[in-house]
Amino acid sequence: MLFNSLQFAIFFPIVFALYWSLPEKFRVYIILVSSYYFYMSWNAKYVVLILFTTIVSYFAAIMLEKFRRARKLILVITLLSCLGVLFVFKYFNFISETLVNFLNMFTSIKLHPVTLKLLLPVGISFYTFQTLSYVIDVYRGQEKAEKNFAAYAAFISFFPQLVAGPIERTKNLLPQIKGSHVFKYEQGVYGLKLILWGLFKKMAVADYLAVWVDGVFANVENYRGFVLVIAVCFFAVQIYCDFSGYTDIARGCAKLMGIDLMVNFRSPYFASSIREYWQRWHISLSTWFRDYVYIPLGGSRVSKFKHYRNIMLVFMTSGFWHGANWTYIIWGMLHGIAQIVENFFALNRRRNFVSIFCVFAFTCAAWTFFRAQTLHEAIYIVSHMFDGITGIKAYLYNGIKDLKKIQEGMRFAAIFVVVLAVWDYISLETDIISWTSKRGTFTRWALYSILVFLAMISIFSGSRNPVEFIYFQF
Repeated sequence: MLFNSLQFAIFFPIVFALYWSLPEKFRVYIILVSSYYFYMSWNAKYVVLILFTTIVSYFAAIMLEKFRRARKLILVITLLSCLGVLFVFKYFNFISETLVNFLNMFTSIKLHPVTLKLLLPVGISFYTFQTLSYVIDVYRGQEKAEKNFAAYAAFISFFPQLVAGPIERTKNLLPQIKGSHVFKYEQGVYGLKLILWGLFKKMAVADYLAVWVDGVFANVENYRGFVLVIAVCFFAVQIYCDFSGYTDIARGCAKLMGIDLMVNFRSPYFASSIREYWQRWHISLSTWFRDYVYIPLGGSRVSKFKHYRNIMLVFMTSGFWHGANWTYIIWGMLHGIAQIVENFFALNRRRNFVSIFCVFAFTCAAWTFFRAQTLHEAIYIVSHMFDGITGIKAYLYNGIKDLKKIQEGMRFAAIFVVVLAVWDYISLETDIISWTSKRGTFTRWALYSILVFLAMISIFSGSRNPVEFIYFQF
């Protein structure tokens, strides 16, 4: 069930009505039942996995408080159990194939990898990390073990953020799941506007740009020059709008239920350094790795060598978290190297056009490895994207002509990107949704009309069917 589908447009109003009309003591059960139904709409069989992870972590936390002498053993068993499920479904085939390929380099007998024909359950990386943070926090004594199983299960499976985050922490979400809520009109209106803005980013920007991105990446070796540059830049905007659009919709749905989810994106493409970029991009994941990997390794309070080692380990792990492919690991390594270089040369850039452009250019180059299916494909793009640049006029003209062969409508793509850029730039200092609520009726509805008009253009010139969110594959 996709946020941008008719099914969800029917599902959520029903949940909303039941949530606010039934007595307060039933709300946690409304969340729990609706969340499991939401998850089972993809593949009912895989609900067993999230239930297993929930049960294991629930009892593990209780045992951590009860059997203090065995705390480390309990923690290790819990981590192995939860990560074991993730490993089997997401990483087993990759590790098996990589190991066999490595061994085949040193033996004349060709080995064949053992692989499993398993579908990747949606959201498994997200709810696994949310589960692990809860158990680790209880182990550290930062949180108390939750005794109410229904409340805990609702916290792990909360449907707005279940399949693509943000990865919530216990201290923020669990008390809200259990807490008392009164419907507030202002909060509801804010939530609706978040949902609308998220749908605009997903359907009017991400899905619209995806036509050109997919067209180029489906046959990259048929292209060279400026068309590759545009496709990579379009993908950078596409994945941002796709992922942050999901987060906006998730936060909006939660607000309509009286629950505040964390902000996961803060205008990342206006960052003036790679370090700042990761303070603005996928904040819930970057702070998770900071608190549960980087700091336990020693963070920056160690020797320079170990500090840089910690940075590389975190970003390589982050890349591996995204997918079982060397392209993701290299993507993470590139960001790790960039942060080490910034730290080594003490590069603290002021926010200006040059610094923003340099960071955006680097992130686009790194996104090439993220989007490419193979290393060969990524290397081809990087090595051929500037072919013919010495003849700048022909270089630009041919690139745009190649894109037009895939689909017309480049002017609308440019308009969407400009609208997004203006919104994000203003958002550096101002919450635009709150700002619009304080404007007059004419100003508010003029803005709404423009966004709806642009969304309709993209929808009627693109695919009419709902497109899955990119991060569902992680």
